[in-house]
Amino acid sequence: MQQFPLISVITLNYNQTDATCEFLESCKNLDYPDYEILICDMNSGHSPEEAIKKVNHPAARLIRSDKNLGFAGGNNLGMREARGELFFLVNNDTVLPPDILKVLASAFLEHENTGAISPKIKFYHHPDILQYSGFTPFNFKTGRTFSPGYRQADNGKYDLITETAGLHGCAMMVSREVYLLTGGLDERFFLYYEEWDWSERIKKAGYKILYCGKTQVLHKDSLTVGKSSSLKEFYINRNRILFVRKHATKKELALFNLYYNLIAYPKNILKYIVKGEIALLKAYLKGVKEGKQLPLER
Repeated sequence: MQQFPLISVITLNYNQTDATCEFLESCKNLDYPDYEILICDMNSGHSPEEAIKKVNHPAARLIRSDKNLGFAGGNNLGMREARGELFFLVNNDTVLPPDILKVLASAFLEHENTGAISPKIKFYHHPDILQYSGFTPFNFKTGRTFSPGYRQADNGKYDLITETAGLHGCAMMVSREVYLLTGGLDERFFLYYEEWDWSERIKKAGYKILYCGKTQVLHKDSLTVGKSSSLKEFYINRNRILFVRKHATKKELALFNLYYNLIAYPKNILKYIVKGEIALLKAYLKGVKEGKQLPLER
């Protein structure tokens, strides 16, 4: 791979044209010599084409889907259309620094056997606070993981490049080689946990996942879905169960089922009832049911 391979920046738009245009404006300052931007519109209620034209970014190209394919399907659409050797999948509710493509591509190429890499992520409205600084290994017994620096002040502790357990879906760079080998994101996940599923498959294929703290994105966080919504409750709970069923060992799955059925499930139901969040409770119950019933074959 050449020193500055073509990078395809892929982002999704779903009824968030203003955010997408702000994203494009930040891309005007990118100092990388060879990149394209693919904006994949997920059948928004109105076409973002005219607004995107007004931003006038020469590298930007709009791809419109006739239905909402979700995060997984939308990014797969972008990767199928991409011309780059590296794909940078990034949320449209982010602001990119000028150096991000150069730093990520350099880290990718300098570290042998890298399959994918995510940068440091901080909160847009609190730019000194970390959202992502790598992930701990996923605990298949409890269905949980965490980012060590989450909600901590960024004091430079995580300004490093290191192997990590999982990518962050907000911003992740993968090679065309890895995309072709793994088949991209599993579209059954639609929204949430698709990057964890991909991380596991990338590692099982023999590649490393890296965290790069030498550059960062600012993330407006949950702009499209909302911080608390029935859609989020459904998919995040459905897909957590599907992910564990798909990747856990038999022993881990047995322990997860024991923990979930005896502790997590009744605790969550009680939480929704006490708070009077009946719509969220219904979404949660539906998500749990589907997560247990979905076939594991992709």
